[in-house]
Amino acid sequence: MAKQQPMKFIAAAVFTALSALLLCASATEAQKPEHYNSPLYSPRYYDPAANEPNGMPPALKDVGIDQKLGDQLPLDTEFKDEDGNAVKLGKYFTPGHPVVLALVYYECPMLCNQVLNGLTGSLKGINFDAGKEFDVVAISFDARENDNPTLAREKKASYLDRYGRPGTEGGWHFLTGTQASIDAVTKATGFNYKWDEKSNQFAHAAAIMVLTPQGKLSRYFYGIDYAPKDLKFGIMDSAENKVGNPAEQLLLYCYHYDPATGKYGLAILRVMRAAGVLTLAGLGAMVFVFWRRNKKKALESGESVPADDTGAI
Repeated sequence: MAKQQPMKFIAAAVFTALSALLLCASATEAQKPEHYNSPLYSPRYYDPAANEPNGMPPALKDVGIDQKLGDQLPLDTEFKDEDGNAVKLGKYFTPGHPVVLALVYYECPMLCNQVLNGLTGSLKGINFDAGKEFDVVAISFDARENDNPTLAREKKASYLDRYGRPGTEGGWHFLTGTQASIDAVTKATGFNYKWDEKSNQFAHAAAIMVLTPQGKLSRYFYGIDYAPKDLKFGIMDSAENKVGNPAEQLLLYCYHYDPATGKYGLAILRVMRAAGVLTLAGLGAMVFVFWRRNKKKALESGESVPADDTGAI
């Protein structure tokens, strides 16, 4: 009996804590007008009816990537290359020669460098060479004077050095263009971005795309880390004009904002609360299983089993 009592006390304590946590969660959800915006800052209450920020920052609401597999890139769109020469996009598309496209902006303080770093690292992991089996085209979606051929040339030199394969200079292209040219490409690829005056930067998602030699969208790779094997197969399929299936979009966003003005904090709290509930539920289930197992062993061995409050075994 002495062995059974601690188990009952543990089970009771776990289920009591679980019930209290559930009641707390319910009470929190019931208080719709009053909840914290962020766990990182002091509490601030807001009224949803006042249109205050209560979710994704406004600059990200129209940002993302819509997959347009099989759609045609406007190859007659004109840009400037890293030497300042006017070039049409179709210059980089030749038979049997797919293109890896990165939409970035060269003065990006956050994610764009990681996109190019991840792409370069992935390409170093495959035995295809830029300029031979495929080309890399980076297009800046910043039409201001900030991104210009001089900066594009510096970017190219930096990533050629990182790539570390002599003789591949002709396979890397860093372009800049007018707003009309940029809009033509971003619209065709489903790349939605937005300039935010408050943060003085672009809000955008991170991805690269692989296009067929005819300039049709074949693959989307999201985030900043691209498995070399997957990218290689994407290039191979694109070389054969194959178009892939829609991939799950797990987007990373490039946008810096004050967490106190968003709802990410509340979302994190909800995840932590749910994780706590699941943990306690798991502990409760484990205690119950052990208690039942000990009870069964006691019955099988003929030992006396303590009765519960109702007198039942």
